[in-house]
Amino acid sequence: MSGHSKWAQIKHKKALTDKKKGQIFSKLSRLITLAARKGLDPKTNPILAQAVEKARATNMPGENIERAIKKVSDKDQAQLEELTVEALGPGGVALKIGVITDNRNRTVTDIKKVLSEHGAKMIQPGGLSWMFRRPAPVPDPSARERLDALLEALDDQDEVQNVSSNLPE
Repeated sequence: MSGHSKWAQIKHKKALTDKKKGQIFSKLSRLITLAARKGLDPKTNPILAQAVEKARATNMPGENIERAIKKVSDKDQAQLEELTVEALGPGGVALKIGVITDNRNRTVTDIKKVLSEHGAKMIQPGGLSWMFRRPAPVPDPSARERLDALLEALDDQDEVQNVSSNLPE
């Protein structure tokens, strides 16, 4: 009978959903903080207004939104920066990974590790932009599985905001 407890199943499912929600809130918080650099009032800063609206749409608590906005004025906090990492994924698929981080070196190292674990490699900035002007061939099924696993692993990284590829929709 061990392992069949209903409470244990609920506890594990809740832990997974809480972790995913925490990652989403963390990503949105970074986005809000970065947008708030251009102005603390959402009425005069459309980028901040859009980020706050996105956070509210995911049921992010107002307290978390306010805390993210106030981080801009706190000089003790590490300053966030936005960067784009380019990578060549499984099957020759070009990836652009949008990142918001407070520590560029740590984040680039973490992303490089995830990429290498999934058979992808980082490319110099601007090295793959030509690949986004023409649609890529759809990779074979095994490369597609590896690509899906890579995209899932990148999504699990807190600093990663978005990932785009040159695959046709």
